[in-house]
Amino acid sequence: MNRKAVHTHIFAATRKGLVRFRRHEHSYAFEQVHFIGEPVTMLLHDTHNQRLYAALRLGHFGPKLHRSDDNGHTWQEIAIPHLPKQDDEKAQEKGNSVDMIWSMACTAKRIWLGTIPGALFYSDDGGDSWHLVESLWNAPERSGWFGGGYDQPGIHSICVDPRKPERVIIAISCGGVWRTEDNGHTWALSAKGLIAAYMPPELATQENTQDPHCMVMCAANPDVLWIQHHNGIFLSEDNAHLWKQIHGVTPSDFGFAVAVDPCNENLAWFVPGVKDECRLPKDFALCVTHTNDRGKRFNIHREGLPTEPSFDLVYRHALAISEDGQTLAFGTTTGNLWCSSDAGKHWQTLSHTLAPINMLAFVGLPRK
Repeated sequence: MNRKAVHTHIFAATRKGLVRFRRHEHSYAFEQVHFIGEPVTMLLHDTHNQRLYAALRLGHFGPKLHRSDDNGHTWQEIAIPHLPKQDDEKAQEKGNSVDMIWSMACTAKRIWLGTIPGALFYSDDGGDSWHLVESLWNAPERSGWFGGGYDQPGIHSICVDPRKPERVIIAISCGGVWRTEDNGHTWALSAKGLIAAYMPPELATQENTQDPHCMVMCAANPDVLWIQHHNGIFLSEDNAHLWKQIHGVTPSDFGFAVAVDPCNENLAWFVPGVKDECRLPKDFALCVTHTNDRGKRFNIHREGLPTEPSFDLVYRHALAISEDGQTLAFGTTTGNLWCSSDAGKHWQTLSHTLAPINMLAFVGLPRK
C-alpha cells in the first residue's frame, strides 16, 4: 500500500452537529456545520461510490440516516434499520428498537452497520433498504452479552478484510469479537486471549463477555489487528484468531480509542486514561502514546497538548489517522480538537469550543 495524502477535510461528529474543517497547508480551518444542533454519532465516507453517510441520534425521535451524493453539499434522509417485532418476554430482553447507529463500514457492493442494541445490518442498495443479519442476532451466545458504557450491548467496530470482503470481524461491548468468512451467513467467536478482569477469575477468559472498546485492522496487512480493551491493549497477528496482551504500557493501558498506521501494522496510537468511575487522563496530564514496534515500547507525546490539568476523554471513534500515516486528529468529550502532521509527535489546536465529539474522520473531497 502506497502512502498518499488524499484527505482534504476533517469531519467531527459532535453532539451539536457534523462540523467540517478544510485542510489549509499544514493545518485545518472551520468550514461549515451540517445538521446544526443535532447529535451525530457516525460518519461513513464510501470511497467506492463517492458518497457520505451521516447517522444521527435524536432521542425520542430515534436514529436517522442521511446520504450525500455531492460531497456534503446536500443531504437526503434515507431508510434506517429496524429490528423485528418481538412478542415473547425473553425476546424483549434483547431490545426491540434501534437506539443508536454506532458503526459503519463498506465494500464496493455493501454497507455494514452496527447498532445499540447489538445488531448488525447490511445494505446492498446504498442505504435505501437494510437487512438484519439474523444469524448473529439469533446466536445463542447473545444471551450472555451485556452493556458496557451503555445499558445495552452494541457493535462499535466493523473490520472488513480488503483481500476477502466476505470476511468481516466485529467487536461488541460487551460481547467479545466475532468473525464471519461467508458474508454474514455464519459466525464464530474470535476473542481467544482477551482478558476481562471485571469478571470472576474463572470467567475472565470467557470470549463472549469481553469488552473491547475499539478494534482496528491494518489496511496493508489485514492479518494484524489492534484492540483497546477495557482491561488493556491487545494485538492479533493472525487475523483475530488469537489475541495477546501488551504489558508495561505507561502512563496507562486503559482508554477507548486506537488508530493503526494503514501502511505499517507495527505503528499504533492510543489516548490513555483512568478507567471506571474516573475516566480522565492519568494525573490529569493529557497525552498520546505511540508504539512503532508492535507494542514492545511506547513513546509518550504531549507537545502542543494542555500543560494545565485536563479532564479530556476520547471516545472510541474520536481518534483518526489519515491514509498518509502521518496526519492524526483526536477530539474529546469537552469539545477540544487537536491535529498532528508528524505522526503524533507534536499537536496543534483546531478548536476548544466544539460540543462533545463522538467521532472523527479524514475525508478526501474534490476541490471546488
